[in-house]
Amino acid sequence: MASLSGNTQREDRARERARALHGGYRFHCGIGAPLALACIVLLALSAIAAAASAQDGVFPRAASVIQPQAYVSLQPVPRGRAFEIAVVAKITPGFHVNAHEPSEDYLIPTKITADLPHGISLVETTYPRGVMRAFSFSKTPLRVYETSFTVRMKLRADNSAALGHQKIGLTVGYQACNQDACLPPTKLPTNAELEIAEVDTAAHPANPEIFSPVPNLKFPSQH
Repeated sequence: MASLSGNTQREDRARERARALHGGYRFHCGIGAPLALACIVLLALSAIAAAASAQDGVFPRAASVIQPQAYVSLQPVPRGRAFEIAVVAKITPGFHVNAHEPSEDYLIPTKITADLPHGISLVETTYPRGVMRAFSFSKTPLRVYETSFTVRMKLRADNSAALGHQKIGLTVGYQACNQDACLPPTKLPTNAELEIAEVDTAAHPANPEIFSPVPNLKFPSQH
């Protein structure tokens, strides 16, 4: 019984590693030690091949596929005011990342989280819906972001927010794929910088080309 339980756990781990490494690929591991071992060997060979391809320049590093840049809608931000942060991420040509609400439950969603300083709260996050695209590794079209995507976060500076220069740490989590394979999931840091001012300080709109109204998906707080 203990051996069967151990085999089942190894099979579950093999399936999870397959999904993480290959995104849309589905590995079907049957019950039993020989098949579980075969899956693990296949995953190991795939990882070695992916590493060799990366060294040969065929695949880029996962963290280099997108280039995020953060923008703030107001400068300065007075205490008591709402403001926005937009993360604009450019995607390396030939690659895509899964949408925040992917079309299949096994896909890893793109997600942005914020490390907020005291006195600054997150109201909602708005993600683009994405586009449906067909890929060789999936029997059905998948919802993805390609070329670039923008995520907007609505925040509020409370009266307790520290005055002066503030830096908000942001983390972009995603899995990048091309037409043939997926890179390992990764997380990429970036920062938004702003000035917090006294209540009723005159605030000026910033980066108007970024903060134009767009129809997207809204999520309360960090989702």
